[in-house]
Amino acid sequence: MTGTKHGRLPKKVYEGELLRLQAELVKLQEWVRVEGARLVVVFEGRDAAGKGSTIKRVTEFLNPRVARIVALPAPTERQQTQWYFQRYVEHLPAAGEIVLFDRSWYNRAGVERVMKFCTSQEYARFLHQCPIFERLLVEDGVLLRKYWFSVSDSEQENRFRSRLDDPMRQWKLSPMDLESITRWEDYSRAKDEMFVHTDIPEAPWYVVESEDKRAARINMIAHLLSTVPYHEVQRQRLKLPARPPSGGYERTPRDMQTQVPDHAAGLARR
Repeated sequence: MTGTKHGRLPKKVYEGELLRLQAELVKLQEWVRVEGARLVVVFEGRDAAGKGSTIKRVTEFLNPRVARIVALPAPTERQQTQWYFQRYVEHLPAAGEIVLFDRSWYNRAGVERVMKFCTSQEYARFLHQCPIFERLLVEDGVLLRKYWFSVSDSEQENRFRSRLDDPMRQWKLSPMDLESITRWEDYSRAKDEMFVHTDIPEAPWYVVESEDKRAARINMIAHLLSTVPYHEVQRQRLKLPARPPSGGYERTPRDMQTQVPDHAAGLARR
């Protein structure tokens, strides 16, 4: 896969393979639930690199009581006085849960570092503590997977431009997102330094080339499935019970309740 527009994964092939992989994710979810496993998946990368759309496909058919997305806002004043990792720890999974971090504690190594939202001492402390923190998670049995979505500067700019004029996606853009264009090299250096310190054997970084979003989603999901030793769990076979005879219940007349207007009927008459 070249990642160019001409080499884009065909839609029909993409949709077929995505559905197959999503079926496997449902099996993975059931294995996690039954086995009491704890799975953490970290999504990091450039703005507009395709993290959010990939997370959307991962969770599309999963049970939100088992698999949940964590996308934290900026820390509060109180959280700023806590140990840096503290607000992330409370979102880690219990037995039988999957947590997907849409950006994570690595904010400190990226945007906070580049935009000077943390001090040099706080940044250095993060680089020292992060591998220790992640080793502790893995040592305790947490399945930790870290994905970095990589996109070129030209493709990032194209995606930003497409969002500028799209009212359905303008919310994805912020002034800080746009500033990342002028700080491309700063973010590149920050990412390289982050990898030097945090690409550890116990929790390696996996890079997802995301010039082609379709290919990126397929590659990421397929890789995640290949790294977890799950197997299909036999579910209890369910059978619909016979409906018992009526006990004389009569439904409340519709005109005694406030009904939602039939907007759909108006569409059908057009």
